[in-house]
Amino acid sequence: MAYVPGVALLAALVVGCSAGADGNANGADSKAGSPTVTPAPPGKYLTLPAPCRAVPRSTLKDLLPGAAELPAAQQDKVFRGSAAVTYDTDRKVGCSWKSDAPNATRSLSIDFERVVSYDPAVSDDDRADTVYAKKEKAAGLSSSATPGPPEEKDKKGEESGKAKDPADADATDSADPSPSESSDESTDGTPGSSSSPEEALPSRVLDNLGDAAFLQDLPKQADSTAQRHTVSVVFRTSNVVVTVRYAEQPALVTQVPDGRELQEKAQALARKLAEALSE
Repeated sequence: MAYVPGVALLAALVVGCSAGADGNANGADSKAGSPTVTPAPPGKYLTLPAPCRAVPRSTLKDLLPGAAELPAAQQDKVFRGSAAVTYDTDRKVGCSWKSDAPNATRSLSIDFERVVSYDPAVSDDDRADTVYAKKEKAAGLSSSATPGPPEEKDKKGEESGKAKDPADADATDSADPSPSESSDESTDGTPGSSSSPEEALPSRVLDNLGDAAFLQDLPKQADSTAQRHTVSVVFRTSNVVVTVRYAEQPALVTQVPDGRELQEKAQALARKLAEALSE
């Protein structure tokens, strides 16, 4: 009997400690009025398309001239494409194609990158916009830049306003050809200067393509004899950033690729990919 009160007291202490522990576990000691952090919404895309099947064969035939004339087995190999080596196909995939024709080699590549933010305060879309902005900055462009001339504009574009300045020889040659060159262009549609398409269609921010887009035009490098001309179109739609690269290298160094054609076809493909992603 002498030990009963002590046992009862010990039991009461144990019950009290347990209640205190449960109260802490249930958040009884949480600071009143502390803000609740709402996780940023996830991106629209949880998966990526199969890149080597993203471009229809009919489009590949147009982008890779000469491939359609190859034997069936070689055609299949060209149009099948080569998948890019990546270590996380849920986050990044790509594919490339190449066609060797007698007069030129054409190459095409597409890359899809699905951006995921691991910061609950930053959405996948915002993180993807940061990734896109870095690419745009690396291309020497800015989202605030004025979009380039529409496709139906005259080939001389905005450079025609500079053609009156005789001090600017390059602008005069490309935008204000001699009478004989102007006559040739008006009769057969051939530009008077092989550099005109490059002058009229510079790298620029694009409108009406995904959430943001730009085009980077890379003509022949000054220190190279090869007339390789590459056009890249990069766009973002939600949390996916897509890059299209289209290039031509003529068989002869005296031949100059048509930069306008490369740009138009690269943009057309980019728009098809954007439409396919939105479906």
